[in-house]
Amino acid sequence: MEPKVFVVDDDQAVRDSLGLLLRSMGQKARLFDSAQAFLDDYDPNMAGCIVLDIRMPGMSGMELQQKLKTMHCTVPIIFVTGHGDVPMAVEAMHHGAFDFIQKPFRDQELLDRINQALTWDQEHRSDEDYRRGVIERFQSLTPREREVMDCVVRGLANKVIAMDLSLSQRTVEIHRARVMEKMNARSLADLVRMSLLVSREP
Repeated sequence: MEPKVFVVDDDQAVRDSLGLLLRSMGQKARLFDSAQAFLDDYDPNMAGCIVLDIRMPGMSGMELQQKLKTMHCTVPIIFVTGHGDVPMAVEAMHHGAFDFIQKPFRDQELLDRINQALTWDQEHRSDEDYRRGVIERFQSLTPREREVMDCVVRGLANKVIAMDLSLSQRTVEIHRARVMEKMNARSLADLVRMSLLVSREP
């Protein structure tokens, strides 16, 4: 999904100026006048970053952050704060916010932080896509192939695996080749890295 900057602010003048600024810099922007409006339009596959006012009527920015956290949303959040909201913004950082910026801010300062957040999201999303792909490929293995993979990543020779699993050495070789193919592993080291990643899954 194409990355966008999602601006959530109840002040129309702020929304309009940020939307104009972002579009003038070639960024795709989506503007929302409340936290609830953003949630109503929420897509779990969205990519980019969220520029979020910390104080809004109804659901506050921090309440939206907590809600998104329960939805396992990893899109980075940049909070926009007034001077008196800095302690709240620091607390939001402890809860996983990417950054915060104080009003009044310079356009370039905000753009720099947005670009950092977009880069972070892209890199994180690439890691997440890779992790998800490895797990899906692992789940496609048969129980026997998983047993062989476990033995292979422990460094056991085909002859030893054959004895441990009461199989012929030729059968082990076939299973091993299928594991490498299904996991799209280019080497034993590659397979070990994948195995470590899968073992961290709950």
